[in-house]
Amino acid sequence: MPKPSATTLKTTAAPMSETKKQKMTPENPRIIALFDVDGTLTIPRGEVTPEMMQFMKSLSEKITVGIVGGSDLPKQEEQLGEGIAKVFPYNFSQNGLVAYKNGELQEIQTISKHLGEDNIRRIVNWTLKYLADIDIPVKRGTFIEFRSGMMNISPIGRNCSREERNEYEQIDLERGIRKNMVAAMRKEFADLDLTYSIGGQISFDCFPTGWDKTYCLKFLAEGDFDEIHFFGDKTFEGGNDYEIFTSERTIGHTVTSPDDTKEQCTKLFMS
Repeated sequence: MPKPSATTLKTTAAPMSETKKQKMTPENPRIIALFDVDGTLTIPRGEVTPEMMQFMKSLSEKITVGIVGGSDLPKQEEQLGEGIAKVFPYNFSQNGLVAYKNGELQEIQTISKHLGEDNIRRIVNWTLKYLADIDIPVKRGTFIEFRSGMMNISPIGRNCSREERNEYEQIDLERGIRKNMVAAMRKEFADLDLTYSIGGQISFDCFPTGWDKTYCLKFLAEGDFDEIHFFGDKTFEGGNDYEIFTSERTIGHTVTSPDDTKEQCTKLFMS
């Protein structure tokens, strides 16, 4: 689209909302890139750096950008900044169970309505008993975090410090604590058709099958985009990025850090 002349701007100024919309339209709006948060835009449970956020805003001038994370929106804001749901055209927390488009709420889905309170109590009671028998050096608080669309379960507890988080991750890699617990839950709750997704350093998510990150794709009409790219670090089978990474609708990219994300996006979209 040719740039309007100064004279045109003076005589035919667009309404404020229309001007903002024109300003935010990227060069290639039919290409969208969706980004995981932990390990992709930030270090696990860390805050985004000013440099990384500026890069993402520059990228949004080239293509359409969306965020899709497993945590709830308040935690996403802790990492990416207050008001993140209005920064980019698409924002999905809890895998898209809380969905925003252009800063406006589209949908909220809840696990309690889907499973019923009897089954919620059943999962919570079993989980607390199982965690009590896990022998690890440190246990803190918030072992089960109930979110609107999922349960996040942490053997060490989400209240652990950064140092304790890093130490637990090494123990978990050596002993397969989360992996073994997921296997036990698959057997115990086979009748509920649940999916378990290991992400980050210390926890895993439990949610109804189909409520993984591919859930967010329902908000991206197939006719609106020629390419849907996804960038994430937990793209292995069992990781919380696996389903969307392998979806037929996406072009998946495995990253190892925010710097790797920046490097890959620069080559793909900004060179």
